[in-house]
Amino acid sequence: MERVNVLVRQEISQIMFADLNDPRLSGVVSVTRVDTAPDLRSAKVYISVLGDAEAKRRNMEALTSAGGFIHRVLKRNLSSLKHIPFLSFQLDESIEKGAEMIEMIDRIVLNLPPETDSDEGTDTAGD
Repeated sequence: MERVNVLVRQEISQIMFADLNDPRLSGVVSVTRVDTAPDLRSAKVYISVLGDAEAKRRNMEALTSAGGFIHRVLKRNLSSLKHIPFLSFQLDESIEKGAEMIEMIDRIVLNLPPETDSDEGTDTAGD
């Protein structure tokens, strides 16, 4: 199944950049993953869009409306597959969330007090 997922992902990426002329499809848009059902009847296509909420909305709207066209091109290009899956486009924000987590970790690390090799600063008043 993984081989089919990779093949469908590559084909959809190619179609997006070579065949779609929708002005709503702009910016950095990529297919991050495809999960095809075992019967090949449906597939979730995860899309990453760099940009604000409006850019994400526009790009997802463009892909959803182009779903039938993409399906027809897949049918032509992947004639070796028994079935061409019905495509459902999902916004994948994992890359963005990962970048936010890295930024948070960096901020935490940068705000830590410097480590010292000696016991300077320890309270020895009770000695």
